[in-house]
Amino acid sequence: MKKFLAIQHSYSEFLGALETQLESRDIGFAYARPFTGQALPVSALQYDSLWLLGGAYPVCDAEHCPWVADELRLIGAFRRAGRPVVGLGFGGLLVALAAGGTAHAEPRHRAYFTTARKTAAGHDDPLARAVDGRTVFVMVNGRVELPAGAAPVLVDDEGDWIAVRPEPLAYGLLFRPELKPGMLEDMVMEAARETPEDIGELIARMRADWTGAQRANDLALAALVSALDLMRERRKPPLFALRAVKSGE
Repeated sequence: MKKFLAIQHSYSEFLGALETQLESRDIGFAYARPFTGQALPVSALQYDSLWLLGGAYPVCDAEHCPWVADELRLIGAFRRAGRPVVGLGFGGLLVALAAGGTAHAEPRHRAYFTTARKTAAGHDDPLARAVDGRTVFVMVNGRVELPAGAAPVLVDDEGDWIAVRPEPLAYGLLFRPELKPGMLEDMVMEAARETPEDIGELIARMRADWTGAQRANDLALAALVSALDLMRERRKPPLFALRAVKSGE
């Protein structure tokens, strides 16, 4: 069975709307939660893909996100193993950072609906083609300036990047196909979490436009599956249980 590793950065932000679709494709997933103090795996070899989920802070906020260096090393492990990496929101910024981008703490909150626009670099890209012209929801804290040579495949109405594919097996998305209205409501309830001032309006609009949002989310996931060959199970080395041997045995 295919197994994805999902790195969760807050209680509210999980695979959400994508979980059922992944399960319907016979894809299982395991969560790692570094924000609780849980250690991250150091190897990619027991997983078929790495998914980096959303978070409440900029990726350069070392006080609240002290695990970022470990996560960047994990991204490197998946890249060296030839296994796909997908970042959403905070995770999308991490993908750009791992590719050589520069992180900035401001703007503190970016949460808005926009029309996804395919770029010249995204002309033949499956994800860019799938969501070009569709309304998507962007939610992220801070920003990462893309490195020279890393052209986005999708931009928003203002021309700012919302999806980048720095290498064939990696995508960084700032729009959020996994989010559901209830997940936004849970963010509001999280202790000490800052949310955008217009979060109530954003939740209301997401609820009102949910049918269209689901369609865009479905198209985005199908495109990622195709572009990254996510239905192919990667070879995983067998795990061996070690038995302690007592002295004299």
